Amino acid sequence: MTRSRKPSEETVHLPTPPASPARVAFVGAGPGDPGLMTLRGRDLLAAADVVILDRIAKDDVVLSHAREDVEIIDASHGDRGQELTQAMRAKLVVRAAKSVGDDGLVVRLMDGDPATFNGLVDEVRACRKAGISFDVVPGVSAVSAVPTYAGVPLTSKQDRAFHVVSVDGQTSHVSRYAADDQTLVLLGSPEAIREALRTLLKAGRDAATPVVLTERGTTVAQQSRSGLLGTIDDEFVGAVPVEPSVAVVTPNVELRDELSWFETKPLFGWRVLVPRTQAQAGPMLQRLASYGATADVVPTISVEPPRTPQQMERAIRGLVTGRYEWVGFTSVNAVRAVRERFEELGLDARAFAGLKVAAVGGVTAQALQDWGINPDLVPSGEQSAAGLLADWPAYDQVLDPINRVLLPRADIATETLVAGLRDMGWEVDDVTAYRTVRAAPPAPEIRDAIKGGEYDAVVFTSSSTVRNLVGIAGKPHAATVIACIGPATAKTAQEQGLRVDVLAPEASASSLVDALAGHGVGLAIAAAEAGQPIQRPRDKRPTSRRKAR
Repeated sequence: MTRSRKPSEETVHLPTPPASPARVAFVGAGPGDPGLMTLRGRDLLAAADVVILDRIAKDDVVLSHAREDVEIIDASHGDRGQELTQAMRAKLVVRAAKSVGDDGLVVRLMDGDPATFNGLVDEVRACRKAGISFDVVPGVSAVSAVPTYAGVPLTSKQDRAFHVVSVDGQTSHVSRYAADDQTLVLLGSPEAIREALRTLLKAGRDAATPVVLTERGTTVAQQSRSGLLGTIDDEFVGAVPVEPSVAVVTPNVELRDELSWFETKPLFGWRVLVPRTQAQAGPMLQRLASYGATADVVPTISVEPPRTPQQMERAIRGLVTGRYEWVGFTSVNAVRAVRERFEELGLDARAFAGLKVAAVGGVTAQALQDWGINPDLVPSGEQSAAGLLADWPAYDQVLDPINRVLLPRADIATETLVAGLRDMGWEVDDVTAYRTVRAAPPAPEIRDAIKGGEYDAVVFTSSSTVRNLVGIAGKPHAATVIACIGPATAKTAQEQGLRVDVLAPEASASSLVDALAGHGVGLAIAAAEAGQPIQRPRDKRPTSRRKAR
């Protein structure tokens, strides 16, 4: 029997809501340090279909917030390398907004703050004329950020105001700020700033007024030069013409000795080589940057599946059916390899129920926890195979219902752990979960930099990275600081003829970087006690060995 509908149950056909038109978000990228981007700007980047870049906002860290399929457009130069006018940039924004279609989002990433010395007005007007909606997300301006990173406050109890002047194009208007009690911030190229300072001096500003010029402000490549207005040409000789630059004319420059915090970081300006895959290097790069260092990643190994997967498949079946008492993970790669195989077979972390799980160290333990597995055993001392073995309980016929251990490892893993477990009464299935293959040699300029001492330090995270780096690129220069994650890695480095300067107290990437930073502090203290200027390791190479720049 068919039940009749009540009138109130009749199907109502609602009109399809109209699609939202494309919109443009003008987002301040900050003055250079990607950490200065606002949370709102980061969220918009993550949702963008197209990102249009300025000169500074090309940092990979900033763009890492965007989707992999995002379209990136350079607003600085055209297809033939010519510099775009502001009108051309405005047309570029409108054209991009029309190309993304309904519900599309274009993020116009502008250096510093969109409303400060940027072409915001022209580009917004172009959007309005084309009927395109827009948002504006303020950013951290170079006006305040760069002096702060240089250790120069713009105001004080006696000085409650400051003036900001862009000097590209002309400098004559600077003369109106000749009063000695006026703090002046100048934005432009180094040459334009020098001309503006000469104009200021001719207009009557005291020649003894302190000045600081900062290039590449807020980045780890920042360089500040202090001087006096009357000797500005002598003080700034050799300044590389980097645009934009910021100069501050104020007595507050004298406070740099007390307030400098950025350029005095332990590894500030150091160039560090990280022999690791890009996927593994992220946290280490961030920690190095927090200490003021720049880093280059050189993969020394490639992680690949085993040639014959049958052994791994048998081990996973045994794991699921209760063949093992323990599973021991000796690397993040081992966790990743097992997890990927589980997902291919439709399994998840619940298959580990009833098993005891061991991790060689904190990083491997974190990889397990990210999978939903809390390890039962992590070494209390040295985070290595030897440390894991020291804490592993011996097999007990009464307490342990099963006497078998599964070790999914690399094809080149050492026998230390396997032999030790067998000595304690355990039966061990040592299974190849992944293969490590030596990577291709890096680019010639990287190899030359390694052997020529252009790097201040190399951080080694395993014995294989030592052997493989020497194999594909040669030995680091004698002036380069060698930092190793543990005793085994240090021993391998010494066997390769390297002098080990830094040994991490714990076998983790963060501990290794912290130890390197501590070494940097020690070098700075030693230089100060000797009455010598602080030098980076690469600056200590014999002059004859250095390459011309």
